[in-house]
Amino acid sequence: MTTPPQAATVGIIGGSGFYEFFEDAERVRVTTPFGDPSDDVVIGSVGGRRVAFLARHGQGHTFPPHRVNYRANLWALRSVGVRQVLAPCAVGSLRPELGPGTVVVPDQVVDRTSGRAHTAFDAVGPVVHIGFADPYCPRGREVALTAARSARAESSAHVEDGGTLVVINGPRFSSRAESRMHRQLGFDIVGMTGMPEASVARELAMCFTTVALVTDHDAGVEGEEGVEPVTHDEVLRVFAANIEGLKGILRDAVVALPADETDDVATCGCRRALDGMKLPIELP
Repeated sequence: MTTPPQAATVGIIGGSGFYEFFEDAERVRVTTPFGDPSDDVVIGSVGGRRVAFLARHGQGHTFPPHRVNYRANLWALRSVGVRQVLAPCAVGSLRPELGPGTVVVPDQVVDRTSGRAHTAFDAVGPVVHIGFADPYCPRGREVALTAARSARAESSAHVEDGGTLVVINGPRFSSRAESRMHRQLGFDIVGMTGMPEASVARELAMCFTTVALVTDHDAGVEGEEGVEPVTHDEVLRVFAANIEGLKGILRDAVVALPADETDDVATCGCRRALDGMKLPIELP
């Protein structure tokens, strides 16, 4: 790995539409104990902050959600100095009132994925059990909500504070029965990439905040007045229509995140999640 002269402290994991996010950019090839990340890390400046971007699905969106190397992606970001991660993603809504274009900053997650490598600590050695009761960084959530509300203050677009993201394996969408089950269980939005992304970030003692853009209503919400079933083309269309607004939210959030680890000691324990633990692998 070639580390740039000034490492990044903030990371963004998102779609390839964010490649034009930076005022300047440098590609950095990173190797990890878990294989190659989805793409090179791109490091540049955003509002005076050094930010590292990694395309979750790779260039050209080639990795489906169940094939993304989440462990390598988070490890690669930590390797270049990142300790705070913003993770925009597209989700389906399980509530009729959360229509396409809504921004949700969830505070809980339910993992219904299978077959994914779920931990960075699967080597033989000391067993590590991390706390995950509150999966998202409280300071990151506060910053993201403020940025989203400010960006949408003069529009009718809704910003939802909190909610439960249920993560399914994909790449298919849910059946109507699955979607109805998720609604009955009290989940609010459904996506395919939020786990184990969030839990691996906690294992690596990184702050992690999801900013979810609703692109559609899930299948089980059909039947509600004005609600249409989800399609792949519609998801892409809605996300493309909202990408510039989402970039604006993330730019504002990047600038507002704590500039130093000591700034958030009182409200955030993410980066102290491993304090006092013996690890089976040395972190970068």
